[in-house]
Amino acid sequence: MQNTRLNSLVDRTTDRLGSWLQNPWRRVSVLIISLLFGNYVGPALSLVAGQQGQVDIIVAALVVALTELISLFAYRRRPEGTRSLLLDSLNAFKVGLTYSLIVDAFKLGS
Repeated sequence: MQNTRLNSLVDRTTDRLGSWLQNPWRRVSVLIISLLFGNYVGPALSLVAGQQGQVDIIVAALVVALTELISLFAYRRRPEGTRSLLLDSLNAFKVGLTYSLIVDAFKLGS
């Protein structure tokens, strides 16, 4: 690929972002934000699917497939020390989503 100004700008930006996220506190904050975002998306997803009334089964199947796919990639054996921030944040999103759906189910059951 040619070394254009846009290409070098994108490369520099991703390098700076990667070095910025190497700090353990920033990594933890990104994981907490992912967890809370999953906790936010869960009720919104169930409310939209419940409002439509026609796509409940499709949305449930997509959520189950998404969580299983994330679990497949997150818990696969890999060498120690090679934990990807993207994969960890997707796993935290999945945990928040699952937790919020379970809490909604308890609210509706009571």
